[in-house]
Amino acid sequence: MNQLLEIEEKLTSAQNQTHITYSFAVSDSCCKLNIDFSYSPKSLDNEALSKEIIGQSLRKYSDGNDPVMEEGWRRFLPLKNLITISVDDPNGFRGACHRQDSEQHLFLATGTASPGLMPGALLEGQWSITLSIHALVTETCSYKLSVWEGDEAL
Repeated sequence: MNQLLEIEEKLTSAQNQTHITYSFAVSDSCCKLNIDFSYSPKSLDNEALSKEIIGQSLRKYSDGNDPVMEEGWRRFLPLKNLITISVDDPNGFRGACHRQDSEQHLFLATGTASPGLMPGALLEGQWSITLSIHALVTETCSYKLSVWEGDEAL
C-alpha cells in the first residue's frame, strides 16, 4: 500500500456552496487507486433551526404566501449536509460520485471502477479530487479523505 493523501478537516457554514481541491501524485506502477471519503454529521438535528432554514428557502423561491411553511414544512426534514467527489487525472475528468452517502469507498482500475468513475489506465502524474460542498446545514462538518495505491484496505 502506498498512501498518497490523508486529510482530516472541519468545514464551517461559511464554506457552504464552495469547492475544495486536493492534488496528489500517482506512480507509474499504480494498478488500483482507492479513495475513502466520509463526513459527519449527515443531518441537522435542531428542529427550530431546520424550520428557519426551510422558511428562508421557501421565501426565496416562492411568492411569500406559501401555505407549506405553516402547514407542511416538516415534510422537508431531515435537512442534510451534502458533499460530493469529483476525480481528475493528468488528462482531465475521470468521474464524479454525486451521492447522498456520507461514507464512500471508491476505486479506479484499468478494467473496472466504482459507479460514477471511469475505468482506464492509471496515468502517472498529478491527480486531483474536488470536494463540492453543495449543502452545509450544520454549523460545522468534519470530513476525512484518504487516497492510496494498491489492493490493500486501509
